[in-house]
Amino acid sequence: MAIDLMPHSMETRRLAAVAFADVAGFSRLMAQDDLWASSQWKHLREELLLPLLDQHKGRLVETAGDAILVEFKSVIAAVKWAVDAQKVTQNNIPSSGREALQLRIAINVDDVLVHENNLLGDGVNIASRIHDAAQPGQIVAAGIVRELVGNRGNVRFVDLGTPRLKNIKRIVHIFLVEPIHDAEKNEHSQLHQPFIEWTSRPSVAILPFRSSSGHEMEEYFGSGITEDIINGLSRSHAFHVIARASTLRFADKARDLQNIASQLGVNYVMDGSVRRQGERLRISAELVDVSLNRSIWSETFDGNAEDLFHFQDTIVASVVGSFEPRLKAHGINRVRNRSTDSLDAYDCVLKAASELYRFTDEGYRHSGIALRRAMELDPTYARAYAYSAWRLNYLFGEGRSDDPERDKKLAIEHARQSIALDPDDSFCQVVAGHLTSLIEGNPHHAMPMFDLALSLDQNNALGWATSAVTLSYLGRGEEAMSRFRNAFKLSPFDTLNFTWWTGAGIAEFVSGNYGEAVSWLQKARHVNPRFIATLRILAASLAMDGKEDQARAVGAELLALDKNFSVDRFVSWYPFVRGEDKSALKSGLFIASLPL
Repeated sequence: MAIDLMPHSMETRRLAAVAFADVAGFSRLMAQDDLWASSQWKHLREELLLPLLDQHKGRLVETAGDAILVEFKSVIAAVKWAVDAQKVTQNNIPSSGREALQLRIAINVDDVLVHENNLLGDGVNIASRIHDAAQPGQIVAAGIVRELVGNRGNVRFVDLGTPRLKNIKRIVHIFLVEPIHDAEKNEHSQLHQPFIEWTSRPSVAILPFRSSSGHEMEEYFGSGITEDIINGLSRSHAFHVIARASTLRFADKARDLQNIASQLGVNYVMDGSVRRQGERLRISAELVDVSLNRSIWSETFDGNAEDLFHFQDTIVASVVGSFEPRLKAHGINRVRNRSTDSLDAYDCVLKAASELYRFTDEGYRHSGIALRRAMELDPTYARAYAYSAWRLNYLFGEGRSDDPERDKKLAIEHARQSIALDPDDSFCQVVAGHLTSLIEGNPHHAMPMFDLALSLDQNNALGWATSAVTLSYLGRGEEAMSRFRNAFKLSPFDTLNFTWWTGAGIAEFVSGNYGEAVSWLQKARHVNPRFIATLRILAASLAMDGKEDQARAVGAELLALDKNFSVDRFVSWYPFVRGEDKSALKSGLFIASLPL
C-alpha cells in the first residue's frame, strides 16, 4: 500500500511566474577566496536583490547556496525585476578592484504545486534548467513568458531555440531577454536585429553561378541554376540556406568569400560557373568552409544542354553528401528538385521571374508572355502556373489589372493547378496560401497551406514572410513579427524586402503600434515609392499616430498612382478579420483625406 507523505490538505496549485537566479562561476570565486565571495553574495542578495523584490511585489521562495528562487503574481513584474536585478548587479563593482559578481536569471510561468510556502513541479524545474542557456549577466525566459509579456515589458526577445533540458520531457522554447534602452528606441536600432534561430545547424550561401560570356541570357540562366540548387538543398532540414534573392547582389562583384560570408552570416559558401556554348554545357562548383578558408568539395560537370537537370541533381546530392555523409540514397533523392523536363519551358520561367520583379508595366507584360509560353511548352510544369498566379497577384494588388475580376479568378485557378501538379513544391503552396488569404479573403484557410510549405522547406524566406502577412490579417501581429524575423535572417538582401517591410508595418498596425508601423513603412516607401500597398497602410498609420499632415501628403501620393481609390471599396475587400482593425484602417484613411 502506497504511503502518502504529503497530506492533500496542505497542497494547493496556482499559476505563478517564477524566476531562478544564481551567481555565474561562484564555485571558482569561492575557491579563490571563500570569505570574500560569500560576503559579496550576501550583500548583493540582502541589500540589492531582495529590496527590488519588495518593490516589484515578489516573494522570496527559497535560498540555496548562491541561488534564489522568487515568485511573482505578474509575469511583467518578474521580467522587470530581472532587468533591474541585472542592472544593480552590474553597477555593484567591488571597491577592492576584484571581479564583480554576475548573475544568470531564468523566468518561467507555469502551474505549480504549493507545499508549506515552497513551490514544486515542472514549472520550477524548467526555470532552474533553462538558466544554463544564459551567459553571465543575461536573462533567459521560456516561450510562454514572451507570449504573455508581448510588447509591454520594454524588452526584446531573441530566439535561442529548443535545447534539450535535463530531466524535462517537454520541448521548451527559450528566449534571451534584452532590455530596450531609451537611446535604442528609434527606427534604425529596431529594424536591423537579426532573428537568431537554428544555431545548431550549419549555414550556407549559394552564390549566383557566373557566366563566362556575360550575355544577359547566360546570366539569368546561371541564376536559375543557382535557384534550383538552393531549392534542392533547402529540402534538407540539416542546414540553413540563404535565399537566392539575397545572394544576387554578389553576382557582379569580385568574390571575396570571407566578406560575403560575413555579410550573410554563414559558415559555408558555394561558388560556381556555367559555360554554355551551343548545346554544350560545363558547370563548375566549389564549396568553401569560410572559417578555415578551405575548399571541402569541388567538381566540374560536362555534357549537353539537355543534361542540365542531371547536373543539378548531381550537384545537390554531392553537396548534401559533403554535409551529411550518413544520408542514404533515399535521402538524397528527397532533396532533388526537378519540376520540368523541358529546357525551353524552364528558360521561359527564368525570363518571367527576371521581368516580374522589375515591377513595371513593361515587366508585367513580358513576364506574362513568357509564362504563357512556358505553360504551352509543358502543361504539367507546376512552377509555371505558380509564377503566373504570383504575377496576377501583383497586377490585382497594385491596381494594374484592366480586368480585376478576370485576373483574380485566373490567379486562383493557376494557384490551385500548381499545387495539384506538385503538392510537395513549397513555392506553389506559398503562392496558393497568399492568394487564398488576400484575394479570396480567407486567412484562416491559408495558414495550413503555409504550415505545409514551411514543413516542406523551412528555409523558404518567402513562406515565412507571406505567412506573417496572413497572421497580420488575423490580428496576430506579434506572431507575425517573429516570422518576419525568420525571413530577414534567411534573405537579408531580398528583392522583395520592401514588400516584407510593408508586411511588418501591417503587423505593427494591427498591434496598435502605429509609430513602429510608420518606421517599417517609411523604409519600404524609400525603396519603392510607387508600391501602392505601402502607401495605403502608411497613410492610415501616420493618421492614427497623430501625424495628420504627413498622412494627407501620403494620401495625395496614393491618389496620384490610383486615381480611382475609394476607402469603402478598399476596406470592403481588404482581408482584416477583426472589426477593430478594419475600423482603425478606415478611420486612418479618412483622416488622410482619401475619398469615400
